[in-house]
Amino acid sequence: MITSVALATLLAPVAAAPAVSAPAAARAYVDKRVRACAGAGSGCRPGAVAHYWYKRGSTARGVGWVYASREGVLSGTARWLVKKPGGTWKTGGTWKRAGRVGGTFVETSWGRDGHTGPVYPRGTRICVQFKGLSTKACITLK
Repeated sequence: MITSVALATLLAPVAAAPAVSAPAAARAYVDKRVRACAGAGSGCRPGAVAHYWYKRGSTARGVGWVYASREGVLSGTARWLVKKPGGTWKTGGTWKRAGRVGGTFVETSWGRDGHTGPVYPRGTRICVQFKGLSTKACITLK
């Protein structure tokens, strides 16, 4: 049985070990956030935001998260699609219920912060699609 004192003694050397400085690690990656609005009229019908990251000099782009919103509705279901350069459209995220946040729009998202998620080549297109709506909001990973 390990007591809290014994556990603290075991973990102390790990906590005291020198770590890679956060600024140096952060400089190795470029983080971008891109957004797109589609549809006519005021607001985004639909709207898309994506966070992606890459190492300097690399053509690979990692997608951390994708966000979808739609103005002027009380409910909706959305998914995101991805198309690599020269490829065909594929589903990036499954259909997901969009929840009402404010009085005028619904939103949903896939993924999480950090340098996680699927990796695609530069020039990949990501679109957000809502069920029953032919208009898509699309962004390009630069």
